[in-house]
Amino acid sequence: MIMDIIESRDYQLIIQEQVYDIIDYLLAKDQEFSITANIDSALFEPELPESIFKNFSQFTMFTLSNYTYSTIELTQDTISFEAGFGAENFGSVVTVPLNGVFQIIIDESILYLNPTATIDKIFTDPLVDENTDQQMRSKNAFMKNNKNLFS
Repeated sequence: MIMDIIESRDYQLIIQEQVYDIIDYLLAKDQEFSITANIDSALFEPELPESIFKNFSQFTMFTLSNYTYSTIELTQDTISFEAGFGAENFGSVVTVPLNGVFQIIIDESILYLNPTATIDKIFTDPLVDENTDQQMRSKNAFMKNNKNLFS
C-alpha cells in the first residue's frame, strides 16, 4: 500500500511542492543548507569526470553555502547550483528535480525527509501524463539514457 502512494503521480506532486516551499522559505531567510539527493536524478553540466563521479554514493550530500549558495536557482520542478568537485575543484552546474531531494539539512539536523527520492523507477522510468509539457518530456528522455548520465 505504501508503494502505491509513494509511486503515485499525485503524491509526487505534493512532495515536489513541499520541497519547493521549504527551499523557497530557506532562501527567503538567507539560510544556507545542505541537500541529500538521489544521484540517479541529478544532472551535471558539464558532466563530471568518471574519476569523480564514481566516488558518489546513491544519496549524495551537497552543501549549499558560500559561492554555491549564491548560484542557487529554484524552479517549480528543480533546484540547480554551481559547485566544484574533487581535488581539482571541477566546476559543474548540478540540477536536481525536487522529487530527487531526499533530505534538506540545516547544520547537522534533518529538516525534511522525502520518501519518493528513494524510488529509483521515478527517475529511470518517469511518469508522463497529458499535462506534462514537451520540455519535461525531453528532459525525462535525456535522463533515461544512461550514456547521458555516465559517459
